[in-house]
Amino acid sequence: VQLQACGGGLVQAGGSLRLSCEASGRTFSNYAMGWFRQAPGKEREFVGVITWSGGRLYYADSVKGRFTISRDNAKNTVYLQMNSLKPEDTAVYYCNADRRGSMWYQNYWGKGTLVTVSS
Repeated sequence: VQLQACGGGLVQAGGSLRLSCEASGRTFSNYAMGWFRQAPGKEREFVGVITWSGGRLYYADSVKGRFTISRDNAKNTVYLQMNSLKPEDTAVYYCNADRRGSMWYQNYWGKGTLVTVSS
């Protein structure tokens, strides 16, 4: 799976951005899609994930209530809607595709997109 995230940019605190991640190469709908982020000088951290059907979503506590993940399997795209942005949300955001079986797993990362939130 090749993943390409886009939609990052500079936004003021309290503003909104929507990131997109388009997948190609394999059957997108087979994969759970996650978003992660890495702030300068920090380790990459989990933001949220949506299951292959879109039926379940999980979020990090730091973004719960402000960020929403959705997917459009017909467009092979997953979205991250970010509202009420805070300076601490500044990071490079990465999308991830994950599929697991009892004895195997497939996991792919895309190139990140930078989100900068000014105070």
